[in-house]
Amino acid sequence: MPVVRFIKKNIVFCVAAVAALITSFFVPPDAGYSEYFDWNTLVCLFLTLAVICALRNIKFFTIVARRLVLITGNLRSLFLMLIAITFLGSMLIANDMALITFLPLGYFALSATGKEKHMAYLFILQNISANLGGMLTPFGNPQNLYLYSYFNIPTGEFCLIMLPPFLLAIALLAVACLFVRPTKLTINEEFPEKLNLPRTALYLLTFALSLLIVFRIIPFWVGLILVPVILLFADREALLMVDYPLLGTFFFFFIFAGNLSRIEAVNDLVSYVLEKDTLLVSVLCCQGISNVPSAILLSRFTTDYRALLLGVNIGGTGTLISSLASLITFSEFRILYPGHGKRYFLLFTLINLIFLGVMTLVSKFFFL
Repeated sequence: MPVVRFIKKNIVFCVAAVAALITSFFVPPDAGYSEYFDWNTLVCLFLTLAVICALRNIKFFTIVARRLVLITGNLRSLFLMLIAITFLGSMLIANDMALITFLPLGYFALSATGKEKHMAYLFILQNISANLGGMLTPFGNPQNLYLYSYFNIPTGEFCLIMLPPFLLAIALLAVACLFVRPTKLTINEEFPEKLNLPRTALYLLTFALSLLIVFRIIPFWVGLILVPVILLFADREALLMVDYPLLGTFFFFFIFAGNLSRIEAVNDLVSYVLEKDTLLVSVLCCQGISNVPSAILLSRFTTDYRALLLGVNIGGTGTLISSLASLITFSEFRILYPGHGKRYFLLFTLINLIFLGVMTLVSKFFFL
């Protein structure tokens, strides 16, 4: 049945919708709902997804991925390069945008070399690198930007707080890459295609426009007008290829988190447990409602922004919903490599829990 197929294909979207619906019985829709949504994030996500689809249609990622294969030469080096690119990219363009940009590179690189069996492991490490790489800068993760502004944290102090876990994340990711054998890579087939330079330039300019919106240099409505109009003439199919259930997932999670923050019993419980251990509570909270809603919710009940910063960044690892960026990775994996979602989920959970445990313990005893 079409409904059953839709639910199986978009399980996280359906869970988010049900969670939003349930909490709406406790907090009936009112004018306060309008404050839940980060429209800037939703618009940026939509525009970036559309541009990425357009770039795929001209085989941009396939061509770039083949170049990476030729440069690296072996599988371990390819892993290291892709993870490093994602890690550094998250510091500059935010974790979700880094994943949308660089996940396709990994897919096309492994597909071109016949190494698809490593797809899940690569995507998982790229996801972790995006979540942890973005924690060093105020704009690297959405929760950082919020807490940086909410507590008015000096930039230098912010970076000093996040530098130790940032370095620990680099070390752990490097160790994870050691489990990948340095197998020599060869391209499986001839590939005569060349980059369509005019189209590539046009789409990269529209992508740059999306980044300007991320940094709030221009208002989101400008991009919401310009980018769809450009793609409507250049590649209207890209607009149809956008992962709209993913956008819906973000939309419903905003409602879910906003409603939770307005339920008195939840507020009383949060206030009590935060007094016990801000770091541990924030880490655990992320596992249930993700790191961005956790940052918004918990910031209202504590002044210990150091522990809260560490918690909501480290807490981005763990469960599939601990970071909204992880939903992007899961969605991309299921689209690009269908039929392997269950294996990905199990491996994702195992590796993320290892990272979460190590990062939390070290932070608890050495970084606070």
